[in-house]
Amino acid sequence: MIRLLVLAALLWAVPLAAQLEVPAEPTETPTPVQTIAATQEAGDDRRIAERIAGIFAELPAFGAVEVEVNEGVVSLSGTVPKPDDIARAEAIVNRVAGVVTVENGLERDLSLSAGSAGILTLADRWNSLVRMLPLIGMALGVWLAIAFLGYLIAGLGRLWHRIAPNSFLAELIASAIRFGFTIVGLVIALDMIGATALLGAVLGGAGVIGIALGFAMRDTIENYVASLLLSLRQPFRANDWVQIDTYEGRVIRLTSRATVLMTLDGNHLRIPNGQVFKAVIVNFTRNPQRRFHFDLGVDADDDARAARQLGRDTLAGLEFVLSDPPPEARIIEVGDSNVVIRFLGWVDQRDTDWWKAQSQAIPAVKGALEDAGFGLPEPIYRLRFDPRSATVPFAAEAATATVTPSADEPPQAKRAVRDVAASPADEDVRPADEIAAMVEEERNRPGEEQNKDLLDHSRPVE
Repeated sequence: MIRLLVLAALLWAVPLAAQLEVPAEPTETPTPVQTIAATQEAGDDRRIAERIAGIFAELPAFGAVEVEVNEGVVSLSGTVPKPDDIARAEAIVNRVAGVVTVENGLERDLSLSAGSAGILTLADRWNSLVRMLPLIGMALGVWLAIAFLGYLIAGLGRLWHRIAPNSFLAELIASAIRFGFTIVGLVIALDMIGATALLGAVLGGAGVIGIALGFAMRDTIENYVASLLLSLRQPFRANDWVQIDTYEGRVIRLTSRATVLMTLDGNHLRIPNGQVFKAVIVNFTRNPQRRFHFDLGVDADDDARAARQLGRDTLAGLEFVLSDPPPEARIIEVGDSNVVIRFLGWVDQRDTDWWKAQSQAIPAVKGALEDAGFGLPEPIYRLRFDPRSATVPFAAEAATATVTPSADEPPQAKRAVRDVAASPADEDVRPADEIAAMVEEERNRPGEEQNKDLLDHSRPVE
């Protein structure tokens, strides 16, 4: 009895222990390598050939393909219209069960009759284009409508001239609005017909062309940008007397390409705005007070301080020389045979011409110094011909020589002529406005360039 109970317990525990065991991890079953059967059933080659022929019969591109099957090896021959069809046919055959390998002998059909497929494709595309004509017309209408709206907005000239500081910038804003609306309309129109890829290609090509044109037209673009900046900065007014680098004259106008000057000789001078923007500009008109100066050399044995004071007093006695700032005289150099003094005086350009003032001040000071007994010597040179020779008796001869006055003209006559020439009372020193009058006449002359002047008298000068 006890043995029976033990046996029953063992029989019950074995299945329970099997259930409590941890299951082993599953192992991957390796994919069996496709093998070629050692034997082949009768009729397999025929069935494979019929199956491939049936598939090719449903595809127009493989209508001229011939199929032969022997021991599972498929041989393809014939022609196809496109090069891609050769690989496509081989891929289809390899998917048929029972095929061992493929001998692909297909070639592309290069005969004239093969072009019928391309003609059919072109005809299909033409038909698609004809069907899209209403949509293309609608897209074109949308493009024109948006572009026309941009032109209407850009045509609000009074608004842009009121917003922009000058007419050049107003025209630039109007052009940017027209261009922006045209591009937006083109993008919308191409999106309507599904040609956004074409838009990307066009914009990419336009970018490359823009970079090339930017390098080719660098000077033109530089002048254009400089014109914009000069029109905003207003560095000078019309009829201002300026010096731009080495060019000097009065300003006629500032255009979108160049600054037009009239030289002091009455000639027209056009300077590219790119060069004007980077140049050093001297404006002689902005400050009505202008200083002139000239140098005179007195004898080294004379009192240079007394000559300096005399020349300064002479300048102060001239009516056209301003007392504030007062005239000045400076000893600047000791030369080989003289002491160089620089005389300076100020004039008001609104009442006195700068050139005339300097032309009268020089002989006035020179005459005053000579009348006071100051010598104005010329450069003296000493010549030595040969150091080994005897001393040439030039010094002895010069010591015994006497200077006799000219018999033709006595010193009193020379002094009288000099006094008359040095007197500035009767000479006119008013500003010479011939060039200024010519500039005003040029600016008031009717013409196209009259409306292209970027100088604005209502805006402050930089």
